[in-house]
Amino acid sequence: MEPIMIALAFGAGFAVQLVGLPPLVGFLAAGFALNALGFERTAALDTIANLGVTLLLFTIGLKLDIKTLLRGEVWGSATLHILGSTVLLAGVLFVLKAAGLAMATELGWTAMVLLGFALSFSSTVFAVKVLEDRSELNSLYGRIAVGILVMQDVFAVIFLSASSGTLPSPWALGLVLLWPAAKLMKMMLDRVGHGDLQVLYGAFLSLAVGYSLFESVGVKGDLGALIVGMLLASHPATAGLAKSLFHLKELFLVGFFISVGLGALPDLSMVVMALLLLLVLPLKSGLYLLVLMRFRLRTRTGLLSTFALTNYSEFGLIVVAIAATAGWLSAEWLVVISLALAGSFVLAAPLNAASERLYQRFSAPLIGLQAQQLLAADQPIALGAVDAVVLGMGRIGSGAYQRLSSHHGMNVLGVDNDAETLRVHQAAGRNVIEGDAVDSDFWDKLVISNSVKLVLLAMPSHAGNIFALSQLKRQSHAGQLSAYIVAIVQYADEIDVLRSLGADQVFLVDAEAGIAMADDAVTGWRSARSGRPTVPSGASVHVDGQIDVDRST
Repeated sequence: MEPIMIALAFGAGFAVQLVGLPPLVGFLAAGFALNALGFERTAALDTIANLGVTLLLFTIGLKLDIKTLLRGEVWGSATLHILGSTVLLAGVLFVLKAAGLAMATELGWTAMVLLGFALSFSSTVFAVKVLEDRSELNSLYGRIAVGILVMQDVFAVIFLSASSGTLPSPWALGLVLLWPAAKLMKMMLDRVGHGDLQVLYGAFLSLAVGYSLFESVGVKGDLGALIVGMLLASHPATAGLAKSLFHLKELFLVGFFISVGLGALPDLSMVVMALLLLLVLPLKSGLYLLVLMRFRLRTRTGLLSTFALTNYSEFGLIVVAIAATAGWLSAEWLVVISLALAGSFVLAAPLNAASERLYQRFSAPLIGLQAQQLLAADQPIALGAVDAVVLGMGRIGSGAYQRLSSHHGMNVLGVDNDAETLRVHQAAGRNVIEGDAVDSDFWDKLVISNSVKLVLLAMPSHAGNIFALSQLKRQSHAGQLSAYIVAIVQYADEIDVLRSLGADQVFLVDAEAGIAMADDAVTGWRSARSGRPTVPSGASVHVDGQIDVDRST
């Protein structure tokens, strides 16, 4: 990207962040501004954009349990919605044609169905970015939303194959060999360690093994990156691999959002049609909600999944581009879909930011959509009589759990929304339950006994810890809780925020790790000199070389 693109993207992203919107909205605006200034999409920018999307899908695969796709609420919802929304949106275009709207009058039934199909998809890039920013990619509603997006990718491959008039190469059957080859890829993952080589290995797997290999046999390359990631998902080192690729992926995705805005300059008729498509977006969202609620989900799960999917997809641009090349649609529709796509991102960003508040406001009128017998994974949870509760069972929370249990003799309960994390702890015999600490229903239905003396907020999301703390204080004011509340933060400026909200103690993770390491070092040195056994202060070094803080307060 040219320096002016980088400068404008940074300025616009920073500006929208100041008003509480995701930076990606600013990146889209920067693309349109660059377009107005006379800049055009270049091959280099398109390459950067494609790299960002490919790395994004690869990192999604690293975190995706294939069993999720086999759940009825995922494949069933995705299938019903894509069929229903295609018919619904094609019907809307027919009404616009009957009303004599300029751009709609040229449409035949084939074109209307194609446009309905293109608009029925939701953006994987946008939805996953929103879920990552909220640290809810592994929550139940996040897993359902991502699963639906993956199923839509499958439908995309079918369409691309059919529209090209050719089937994938017979050599595509050889892709099944990736299943046994995954064992070798995992062995290599164990040996590359961390740092530069790990980043390069991740790029090799996603771009060479995933994208290029699949493209060479006539299968969508992005889907290949996703599948390769899924083949590695069960390996414990994938979390570190995803983390090492995070900033590289984020940088390349800036190019994607700029490229959307650089698509073309619209005229008045295109802008009007794009605005009408944005007015139709609630119909698509309403259909998502109705379909999801048929699978016995809680109102919150269905509504938040719907919010994450309330947008148009970059795949719509691909569908329309293919249709325009084949002569099924005029090229002007590519500009319309670009505008509608960007506009849907602008609308969806504040919608997702306010999703919890909107749920609390509309939960009462929507409760009628909720089934009496809920899906097992979505049923409310009640806590038993425990001494301490740890919210967030990642590295910090796990260390705290073990220290409180083994060293202080407390009956501890761990809470986390990541099913894989819970399986690991359950296999180790720990008392853990699945729960989403940023779920208002979780707190409304939670019964905490007076036996709870200590609550540790160990979630990676600062916003999540703030929400959990506010709910804990609400229960404290109601006389339902009198526990001592401790929280962790990653940045020093977050300490005062949690203290002002009522946290009894706040620890800066890096500082506490350093203190614990120094304590253990001195204790070990003194013990070595005296010949006495070492009694650690509580910090422990794991195989990945990172120090966990597990000292009790």
